[in-house]
Amino acid sequence: MTAPSTSLHALLAHHAPTDAKEREDLARMLAFATELARPFSREQERAHFTGSAVVVDPAGERVVMLHHGKLNRWLQPGGHSEAADAGDMEATALREAREETGCRVRLHARAPRPLDVDIHTIPARKTEPEHLHLDVRFLVVAENPEALVHDPNESSGVQWLTWDEALARADEAPLRRLLEKARGAARAG
Repeated sequence: MTAPSTSLHALLAHHAPTDAKEREDLARMLAFATELARPFSREQERAHFTGSAVVVDPAGERVVMLHHGKLNRWLQPGGHSEAADAGDMEATALREAREETGCRVRLHARAPRPLDVDIHTIPARKTEPEHLHLDVRFLVVAENPEALVHDPNESSGVQWLTWDEALARADEAPLRRLLEKARGAARAG
């Protein structure tokens, strides 16, 4: 069996970044994949890997955005790895997408895996110091988009949006980059 950090390194090594920030983030993530004792554990105070998903409807015309209560931002579904994910970032992204949308989801058949990578800083809260999320991002399809439901434990709101509406809510360049990549892949097939 392949060790999770080895699988993670292999997944990242095949990713093709599209801008300078993503190139830098990818290089840092490859280093973190090697140096962190438990790269998927929240107990790694400096940084840990997370998984997220751009969720699209079957036609690729709408995208889910959720309002993250703690960060007060519109984002794609995503979050921390759990032990059951066994270090599989695709499994983390799919699980998070299911939990945060209520939809049955699957990986997009033709999108690159991962679609995007990003490192972002999470501010300090109660018992957690400021730390980095090493986010590995995938494009997924909601098989039953009508099932979209808001889970107040996960967010303060969730909506299907057009691509233009989602891009208008994207408040930083890496999120806009992710959405543009997702739109291109979703519409290509």
